[in-house]
Amino acid sequence: MGKLDVQWVREQFPALKQSVNGQPAVFLDGPAGTQVPQRVIDAMREYFETSNANTCGAFATSRRSDAMLAEAHRALAALLGCDEDEVHFGQNMTSLTFALARSIGRELKPGDEIVVTTLDHDANVAPWRALEEKGVVVRQVDIHVEDCTLDLDDLRAKITARTRVVAVGYASNAVGTINPVAEIIRLAHAAGALAFIDAVHYAPHGPIDVRALDCDFLACSPYKFFGPHTGVMYGKREHLLKLRAYKVRPQYDRLPDRWEVGTLMHEAIAGVLAAVEYLAELGRKSESHVKTRREALLAAYRAVGEYERGLAVQMLEGFAKIRGLKVYGIAEKSRLAERVPTFGVRLAGKSPLACAEFLGESGIFTWDGNYFAINVTERLGVEESGGLLRIGAVHYNTPAEIERLLAALDELSRK
Repeated sequence: MGKLDVQWVREQFPALKQSVNGQPAVFLDGPAGTQVPQRVIDAMREYFETSNANTCGAFATSRRSDAMLAEAHRALAALLGCDEDEVHFGQNMTSLTFALARSIGRELKPGDEIVVTTLDHDANVAPWRALEEKGVVVRQVDIHVEDCTLDLDDLRAKITARTRVVAVGYASNAVGTINPVAEIIRLAHAAGALAFIDAVHYAPHGPIDVRALDCDFLACSPYKFFGPHTGVMYGKREHLLKLRAYKVRPQYDRLPDRWEVGTLMHEAIAGVLAAVEYLAELGRKSESHVKTRREALLAAYRAVGEYERGLAVQMLEGFAKIRGLKVYGIAEKSRLAERVPTFGVRLAGKSPLACAEFLGESGIFTWDGNYFAINVTERLGVEESGGLLRIGAVHYNTPAEIERLLAALDELSRK
């Protein structure tokens, strides 16, 4: 397994050079959107300078746009482990999920059921609950409060012969839990239901293989894996062709066009392509023997995973030494394979907002609140008192930055 060259990584991200009040900025806000490497910025600028046009035109800039879009579909197919025509771009994961849910809803009848979870971002709950308007029954799976994992017995009980869709997140954006998605997909298919996976929060941290998972649909957001703000969805070809997409009449009925509604944000997609190429180069630097783009991406995730587990151990060990700090979710170092390095915490006597403000003044960027995972904070009983302080590391963070975080939290705990 190759090692992560964190110095090279940090050189790729110009935003990391910022400072606040004389202190280097520490970006632990990645769960809401990561920073981007220079090549993403360059790709978006270059698109505007050389290729800015709509598609399918009989002239140079349009043909360059067509070529870039085709390559971007190939890049995302390599990232997800699918075919390029099974990937489509859109405004964001939330909008794509609403559009898909609406199309699936065309096929549903009153009394049909959809299963969602308490652990998910509301973008994977609200689009399905919207179908309650036509008589669909939505059942919500509970969590184990003590470690913020899904209650799989409750999941099994809620999947019935009437279940048509099981919608679940790959990893929690609030507390970092990685769900056993392969088993959940198997349970959905055993009941004859479709499986929809929200991989937004998992994509920066681990590899995705939609073929191995046998999932029907999977969505992610490139701005969570070092790209610009846009959305990506995978769907099995058979489903994308069978379902009726909501689209304008002149739009092509072939894949992926029939699901790419309106003119796409081409400059952002150019940035997404560059973000995937960044990850692929990281993989080639970690394991020089890799050949294909897919192999390079998998090598990158091996290096990222090993490095991030080290950061997670450091945080957990440090949190345990801070008076009055409580970690919500999996806190055992022996269970790091079940979580990503995103931690929801609270500090006794301090609101999450007060903690985030204190850290922010020190140049350490974190989030407070519910991060739209409102079912989680309600279930944990912290919604009315400000939710959680969320600390999210990615592979451009360093042990020295984690030490600064821990020292600041310790200082705040003593005030």
